[in-house]
Amino acid sequence: MAVPKRKVSSARQNKRRSSVWKLEKPEIVKCPKCGEYNLYHRVCSACGYYKGKEIISKTEG
Repeated sequence: MAVPKRKVSSARQNKRRSSVWKLEKPEIVKCPKCGEYNLYHRVCSACGYYKGKEIISKTEG
């Protein structure tokens, strides 16, 4: 039966596991209404539109 010769340090263990839990970059798309960049499936923070409908009314002034 195989037995490890030495204890694996926590740093070495974490280095090995780091490739498993890689973070994915967020999906950023251009708003078709105003052209600002925002997160996918979210209301545009600049104009307040989502899927061609005004969700948040942005009044200037």
